[in-house]
Amino acid sequence: MFVAMNRFRIAPGREDDFETIWRERDSRLADVPGFKTFKLLRGPRVGQGSEDDHVLYISHSQWQSREAFEAWTRSPAFRAAHAKAGDTTGIYLSAPNFEGFEAVLEE
Repeated sequence: MFVAMNRFRIAPGREDDFETIWRERDSRLADVPGFKTFKLLRGPRVGQGSEDDHVLYISHSQWQSREAFEAWTRSPAFRAAHAKAGDTTGIYLSAPNFEGFEAVLEE
């Protein structure tokens, strides 16, 4: 199993805009070979135990293998899913930070 995660630093007060972009996207993941699950996770809001300058979100997807994930990133479905991200001006404080993990233990 392979886990792909992106960390997003989002401007305080723009959480609803960010979540709407994700909710309304044309993900196309359900039809991708090797795809298992996707979750969008939100960390604590500003003033509730988080950083003062951003709200942390993480996209978390599980794949049968690294190869399946990488094949998706080279596919027309990937380009189409990311082509309509909308106007993100003022929402993202920096580019997403990608992290990929190979499973070494599963229970």
